[in-house]
Amino acid sequence: MAILKIARMGHPVLLTVARPVPDPTAPEIRRLVNDMIETMIDANGAGLAAPQVHVPLRVVIFQAPGERSDPGLSEAERFDHTAPLTVLINPEIAIMGPETEGGWEGCLSVPGLRGYVERPNHIQYRGYGVDGRLIERTARGFHARVVQHECDHLDGRLYPSRMADLSRLVFESELRHMQAAG
Repeated sequence: MAILKIARMGHPVLLTVARPVPDPTAPEIRRLVNDMIETMIDANGAGLAAPQVHVPLRVVIFQAPGERSDPGLSEAERFDHTAPLTVLINPEIAIMGPETEGGWEGCLSVPGLRGYVERPNHIQYRGYGVDGRLIERTARGFHARVVQHECDHLDGRLYPSRMADLSRLVFESELRHMQAAG
């Protein structure tokens, strides 16, 4: 396994629509997924999409581990047992209702910044694992947010483009000060 280089905002790979994976069980996809997992853990991320590691394929991984010490996350967001380490190949999302929820998002491709993003709060998603089996789940809250964020990468989209108010795009250090002030 290897830790991969993460593309940063402005790199062309982050602006393109990723290609479908013809065979989720292919050995090169398993290698890519293993390297993405190692990269995500090393970077203390909640998720990672293949385009973020310079591979324009429709592959995402995500989790919401309890030990994350991210100051931008609420206690409820720090651990969501409904979002174990998950690999989704060729994912699809269906929005299940009109309710939205705002939250602070960060991104390994937009280091040092956080933005307040409104997203649908209730989704269903499906995709394939590296074993070729179909994965279908319903998600709410932070779980739904992470899935949507990572799948946006597959369509060449970063979270700042989802923000309604760019004055709420802030450096992580400033967000910590804002939250400490109440």
